[in-house]
Amino acid sequence: MIALGTLLLSLPIATADGTPTPILTALFTSTSAVAVTGLIVVDTATYWSPFGQGVILLLFQIGGFGIMTAATLFGLMAGRGFGLRDRMATQVERSRLDVGDARSVLKLVLVITLVVEAIVAVILTARLYVAYDHTFGEALWHGVFHSVSAFNNAGFSSYSDSVMGYQTDAVVLVPIMIAVIITALGFPVMQDLREHRLTWGRWSLHSKITVAGTGILLAIGFASVLAMEWNNPDTLGPMGLGSKLLNSAFHSVMPRTAGFNSLDVGSFEDETLMTNYLLMFIGGGSAGTAGGIKITTFAVLVAIVLSEIARRRDAGLFGRRFGHAIERQALTVVSLAGALIFSATAFLSMTTPLPFEDLLFEAISAFSTVGLSTGVTGELPPSGQLVIIALMFIGRVGTITVATALALGAAPQKFRYPEENPIVG
Repeated sequence: MIALGTLLLSLPIATADGTPTPILTALFTSTSAVAVTGLIVVDTATYWSPFGQGVILLLFQIGGFGIMTAATLFGLMAGRGFGLRDRMATQVERSRLDVGDARSVLKLVLVITLVVEAIVAVILTARLYVAYDHTFGEALWHGVFHSVSAFNNAGFSSYSDSVMGYQTDAVVLVPIMIAVIITALGFPVMQDLREHRLTWGRWSLHSKITVAGTGILLAIGFASVLAMEWNNPDTLGPMGLGSKLLNSAFHSVMPRTAGFNSLDVGSFEDETLMTNYLLMFIGGGSAGTAGGIKITTFAVLVAIVLSEIARRRDAGLFGRRFGHAIERQALTVVSLAGALIFSATAFLSMTTPLPFEDLLFEAISAFSTVGLSTGVTGELPPSGQLVIIALMFIGRVGTITVATALALGAAPQKFRYPEENPIVG
């Protein structure tokens, strides 16, 4: 998909001025679209022609739908390794996916995708047509583009300033937020909701962790942005109370994986950027379009730490304990992700004169397929752009690949070494 997108975006018909696109620019944009990230090196609204923008929309629609489908199926098939579902460990979930389940999941993905995108597109189109200076055709295009981009957590906007022009309009921002939250939960959670409705006790451990973790992280993001940006003259400072609350809520959702911005991210306080580092790194739910290490992975690590502090033998949440395999897989995913981001940031720091905090933000945003930027993406040299391309690709397919491989590749060990513990701390 990335190769095909690069080819199509390289055509003269894809640009507004009819000139061929440099191969690196086409590759960067195609990777960002297929990986549903949203980082850009050229302005989507002005650089690309309607054909080019249509290609980008198609890329992140197919990328998001295909990734959601594959991630859901791999996650459920892997069972204990990815979805925290293992009959032997929890005695509550099946450990594999049969043909009937596969068909059910695919149908669920398709139905939810079409329904949510259609509803959000209708709301945005109506609002843009009635309240703003848009023809019906323009309103329809922008509505559909942002609806598909939001649901797939792509972060691409058909406006040069993302959605900053609508920072006081809840009718535009709230539907985008809802679409992002729905798909960031992941389809295993949606399947649980379909089968068990709101009966909390019948939900899987995965769904409980994802929903509870999402609520906690949204609250942390909202409170942080509101408190840290309250008096910032370049962000929330000049706004009234209602707009401050709206934009704080919007920017508590977007760092989780979506990449739209109603405020100038480059003007955020350093403390706000640091909070965004954490939110972007964690990401959203497994088996959806969200990036990052995933909420369940982070929750497992938190549970391990708490169990060690409390001197408990087992780590777990919601009345269920985790298997040791899950704990090791979570540690592996986080360690590899941290090492990758550290290495990429170090390389970018050595090859560019840009501020370190901006480069770190860029690296985390790329790996977590968020798409937010402080505005330095277009200033990166070719080598830096290639690093970001690699991060977006690895961030999209890497965590699920590693987690699934670890879950399915376990082999019995025929011997064990004598035990001896080094000094820790």
